[in-house]
Amino acid sequence: MACRANPVLNAVVTNVATAARGDRDDAVFWSARMTMTAYTYQAQAMMRDYLLADPLVPYTSVLIGVVLCKMTYDLTRILSSFYFKGFSSLTKIQRVEWNNRGMSSAHAIFITAISLYLVVTTDLFSDRIKGPITFRSSIISTSALGVSVGYFITDLAMIFWAFPSLGGMEYVLHHTISLVAIAYTMLSGEGQFYTYMILISESTTPEINMRWFLDTAGLKKSSAYLVNGIMIFVVWLVARIFLFLYVFYHIYFHYSQVVQMHLFGYYLVLTVPSVLFVMNAVWFSKILKGVKKTLSKWS
Repeated sequence: MACRANPVLNAVVTNVATAARGDRDDAVFWSARMTMTAYTYQAQAMMRDYLLADPLVPYTSVLIGVVLCKMTYDLTRILSSFYFKGFSSLTKIQRVEWNNRGMSSAHAIFITAISLYLVVTTDLFSDRIKGPITFRSSIISTSALGVSVGYFITDLAMIFWAFPSLGGMEYVLHHTISLVAIAYTMLSGEGQFYTYMILISESTTPEINMRWFLDTAGLKKSSAYLVNGIMIFVVWLVARIFLFLYVFYHIYFHYSQVVQMHLFGYYLVLTVPSVLFVMNAVWFSKILKGVKKTLSKWS
């Protein structure tokens, strides 16, 4: 006679099997989670011990700056081709300059914001902190300078590649001086206050680039072009004339701290702002003539 299955026994077997499968699935899940957590910790340790270690911060940030420049250049090209119908009708070198100016505007906004944050908001360069202001630095300040170095390397390479379409010798001189000064203060940690004060002058770059964009887009006679010209005059006067005069004033009253720097850094603090101020003054005279000419046409 055939034996009938015991329903109670079947239920117990089923529950045991289900529990076994559940335990096995949980084990697989927790094993995978522990593996991912281990990889995450390893990645964080690599970032902390290698890429973000103090000796490597400058070089890592320079590499990041170059990569960000490439990404911004490509993003400018994509967005411009999508939103600006006349982009495709520009010549090849005009499209290169268009994208290059988008890249330089992004850098200018970034470095101006960082400079204002470090100089105005934080206590890094505050007079309340004891010790020479010429020797103060932080990981944030050094990293931001590295990103800026990456930009100047990229932009200078593009200027040489398309010379003189993206700028003549005055741009080569400006970028070379800036690159040497920023790279030195990034690597040495000296004079970062004065470097960031000078970098605030990059706030004029978006307005200059916008003027070129408006001209290239055929909007030279628009009211936006007039407003842009007035903005360039005001921002340039504040950021590249008055601000530099304050830098000279600060250097004069903190000269006892400046002379404590290494000889190369000492000469950079004295010469770079002076050379850039002369260039700014020459360009400002041209801006002033342009504003007068534009206002006379509108009147």
